[in-house]
Amino acid sequence: MRQLTCFKSYDIRGKLGEELDEAIAYDIGAAIAQSMSPKSVVLGGDCRETSAALKAAVARGLQDMGVDVLDIGMCGTEEVYFATDHLNADAGVEVTASHNPINYNGMKIVGKGSRPLSPEVEMTAIRRSAERAEFIRADVKGTLTDVNIREAYAAKICSFIDSTKLKPLKILVNAGNGTAGPAFDEIAKQLAAQGVPVTFVRMDHEADSSFPNGIPNPLLPENQPRTAAAVIEHNVDFGVAWDGDFDRCFFFDHTGEFVDGYYIVGLLAQQALAANKGATIIHDPRMIWNTQEIVTGLGGKAVPARTGHAYQKAVMREHGAVYGGEMSAHHYFRDFSYCDSGMIPWLMVAELVSNTGTSLADLIASRKAKFPGSGEQNFTIGNPAAALELVETELASEAQMIEHFDGLSMDFGDWRLNLRMSGTEPLVRLNIETRGDEAAVAVHLKRVVGLLKTLT
Repeated sequence: MRQLTCFKSYDIRGKLGEELDEAIAYDIGAAIAQSMSPKSVVLGGDCRETSAALKAAVARGLQDMGVDVLDIGMCGTEEVYFATDHLNADAGVEVTASHNPINYNGMKIVGKGSRPLSPEVEMTAIRRSAERAEFIRADVKGTLTDVNIREAYAAKICSFIDSTKLKPLKILVNAGNGTAGPAFDEIAKQLAAQGVPVTFVRMDHEADSSFPNGIPNPLLPENQPRTAAAVIEHNVDFGVAWDGDFDRCFFFDHTGEFVDGYYIVGLLAQQALAANKGATIIHDPRMIWNTQEIVTGLGGKAVPARTGHAYQKAVMREHGAVYGGEMSAHHYFRDFSYCDSGMIPWLMVAELVSNTGTSLADLIASRKAKFPGSGEQNFTIGNPAAALELVETELASEAQMIEHFDGLSMDFGDWRLNLRMSGTEPLVRLNIETRGDEAAVAVHLKRVVGLLKTLT
């Protein structure tokens, strides 16, 4: 039996022509039908050159198994999440490689109500079915229907704020030539119709499969200077940039400074708790002290969940959490089917800036000073497990607490680290934070990096 290497922990990502092609996409579509037994499936895709053909192959696989396909066209991942619940479909599939290199593509799959699929059980079942490719096709093929949900989707996004509270703001938005542009335009149109006094400067707004300004991944330092320069040039209140399928959004303050996603989690937790007293907030375990202090200080309950959207969403559902955030710029909302959105966060930040009369830069500055962090550092290491073992062995005698909840977390009292293996790439990811000592971040980082470099 063949092995499909495009199946990752909770998504599908593969190199085109080697790990993923139209034949494999067909088998994945049929496998979704066989393992999940849906009657209807929402299908969307990003703007990559191969996404339309891969989408069509998935649709054929589903239809041949008797499943009705609801095609919502070129869209972001969160539009599939919304449509799956809005149209009461049994599953949803977005064909996207998100921020991966241009020679990749993939898929994100959800169940009824946009429920995440468990990596260990449901995703494994789909993979095994696709690998066997032993399908019992239906006597009557499923239908294919084009559906436009964008207006309803935008209305849902706008409902997360009180538009009457927005003050005059100027915001730069960078779609990265990905799929964010059309969805953003509908949101902006509805805000304008409500009389919201916000103006926008659009950048790299048109979807372009050649990505003339680079793959849309604002987390990469080399991709940030253009947005930062535009923020300063246009004298905006803050800037927003999205990745390719816009399920993540990134912020720049009015000085052009990139804002670490870790501190945005704290701001959005603050907003969520203002409207939902005593609510539960989910966060990832990479950097935790800032989020935990904000949440507990406002009377909320902070609960950690493993990194990755499938794990975050599952724990949110378990606790009925109003909001969940990852420092990688994934932000999840109970009232958005517990799914991540790249559009809701910038609206909430705009509302917070309006309500407080404080710039994004000033909102973040005090939190960064209190809990400085290294930002995520990535290392390519042949044996990632050995890296975690080495760091734990060398530093264990100094640690006050050691956890293996998600990779390796070590708490030393005045500083802590998290070291984990990537779920989608051959990388080891390191994060370090301290209690109010920015200089110590560099010292501890140098020491841990020195250990890791002995394995590279």
